[in-house]
Amino acid sequence: MTNSLVPPAGPQRVLALAQLSNSVGDGAFYVTSALYFTYVVGLDPARVGLGLTVAWAVGSLAGVPLGRLADRRGARGTAVLLALATGLSVASFLVVRGFWPFVAAAVVYATAQSGLAAARQALLAGLVSAEERTGLLAHLQSTLNAGLAVGAGLGGLALHVGSRGAYLGVFALDAVSFLLCAGVLSRLPSVAPVAVNRSAGASVTVLRDRPYVVVAALNAVLLLRMPLLSLGLPLWVAERTAAPEWVVSVLFVLNTVAVMLFQVRMARGVTGILSAVGVLRRSGWVMGAACGVFAVSGPAGSAWVAVGVLVVGAVLLVVGEMGQSAGAWQLSFDLAPGDRVGEYQGFFGTGVTVARTAGPLVLTLLLVEWGPWGWGLLGAATLGASYAMGPAARWASARREAVLVPAA
Repeated sequence: MTNSLVPPAGPQRVLALAQLSNSVGDGAFYVTSALYFTYVVGLDPARVGLGLTVAWAVGSLAGVPLGRLADRRGARGTAVLLALATGLSVASFLVVRGFWPFVAAAVVYATAQSGLAAARQALLAGLVSAEERTGLLAHLQSTLNAGLAVGAGLGGLALHVGSRGAYLGVFALDAVSFLLCAGVLSRLPSVAPVAVNRSAGASVTVLRDRPYVVVAALNAVLLLRMPLLSLGLPLWVAERTAAPEWVVSVLFVLNTVAVMLFQVRMARGVTGILSAVGVLRRSGWVMGAACGVFAVSGPAGSAWVAVGVLVVGAVLLVVGEMGQSAGAWQLSFDLAPGDRVGEYQGFFGTGVTVARTAGPLVLTLLLVEWGPWGWGLLGAATLGASYAMGPAARWASARREAVLVPAA
């Protein structure tokens, strides 16, 4: 597996270009959307939160059938259509006024985004060998972070200007970025629809595949790290430490740059189920150590001592994050039936929605209310989920083998 930041020429590089094209627009969207919906559209912040929660709940449910559609109708065509649908839904935000039109547009946006993620994974599985998938996903994650960073900078400029036109320009940029993504994806080779395997047990849907459901649920626990940088640590720094609040942006930049530079290298040794389980177990210890370090940043008396402790914790956090990502990617593909990759990836991706929905409540309770003890519980939960991945993955692997080789 190469350490280059640029994936090999061919389908891998085209997939990375598609990722880059829409991640720039997404980065600008993420940093401006809350203020756009409140200041420009005129919605109450609580209603914005409610509408987005409803939208992502619907979107997460739609990921499985849209992933199945990609398997059955062709991953490339499905991905292109869903990229177009995402772009059009973002464009609709430019004209919606009122709560219910906003909710409708948000539901379409979240549904198309969830389905696009599943269709892209099915497309990747059809174009890239099993041995290269985790490495390519590491490249795509690095590309995603680079695009988000550029987009966040553009969004920051819009926030600085603060005009209605600046906000509208950001949303127009995000809409165009998805149209560009659709054009890039259309350049990829076609992936033939996968024939349904009618052998014994193969008709079981992902929701009835209990071992895979357990693996996905454990991954959702590990994904609680996602709102940590955007919500958990900012609240911790502001409420429980003597560190200046600007250190949060330093920790965010450190995380983004580290993933961009080192995710490919961290994924190099992950090539199968055993190596994935091993890296998840080691990363669980690293994440546990990060939680322990963050816990002691509160009692640190000096502001600069607190800053130093937080930086050490952030380094451990991003190392654990990169290992967990690589291990989860490998398991999500290796444990899925070959004729249901899109469907299974659509379900596995719901872990992101669960973490983003439940994470704010869980992290606020643990870190703000319980303080250092909350960090201890978060670290224990992460370590426990990391170790539980081993038996869960073996259970899922044994079940898949039993389906592929039914008893005589």
